[in-house]
Amino acid sequence: MKSLIVYCSTHGTTAKAAHVLRKQIEGDVIAINLDKTKLHSDLELFDSVIVGGSIHAGSIQAKIKKFIKENEEVLKRKNLGLFLCCMREGKEALQQFEHVFPPGIRESAIARGMFGGEFIFSKMNFFEKVIAKSVSGGTTDLSNLDEEAIREFADTFNKNSKYLPV
Repeated sequence: MKSLIVYCSTHGTTAKAAHVLRKQIEGDVIAINLDKTKLHSDLELFDSVIVGGSIHAGSIQAKIKKFIKENEEVLKRKNLGLFLCCMREGKEALQQFEHVFPPGIRESAIARGMFGGEFIFSKMNFFEKVIAKSVSGGTTDLSNLDEEAIREFADTFNKNSKYLPV
C-alpha cells in the first residue's frame, strides 16, 4: 500500500502530528508539507491520501483548501483520511473540522481525526499572539497534541484501507 500524507504546518505542530502518524500507517508512506515542498507526484500513484492542516484565524491553510479543491474527484476515489490540529475541543473542534473540510470530502473519508494543537508563542507574529492569548488566557507555550487521537486515527485508517485499482 502506498500512502501520501499532505499537510501544511505553520508553526510545526501539524508537522509533528503528520510524522507521528506517518510511522503508524501501514505500507510505504510519504509525508509532504505543502508549505515547503510542491507536490510533484500524481495522486493516482497512491492507494491512500491523508490530508491535514491546522486552524489559524478560524480557517485551515489556503494551500490545503486549494489542494482539496483541485484534487477533489481523485481524493474521493482514494482511501482518504482527514485530520485537523486545533486548540478547540469537543463540539467546537468538530464544528471547525466540518467548516474546513467540504461535505463531499468528509463523507468520503475512511478516517477523521482531531489531534489537538499547540500554542508556541515564540513562533507567532504579533497578531497570532493576540489571538492565542484570547483563546488560552495566557502567554506561555501550551501543548495539547493528542498522540492517542493520532494512534486511534492510524488504527481506523489501517483497518479500513484497501488496495484500490489504479
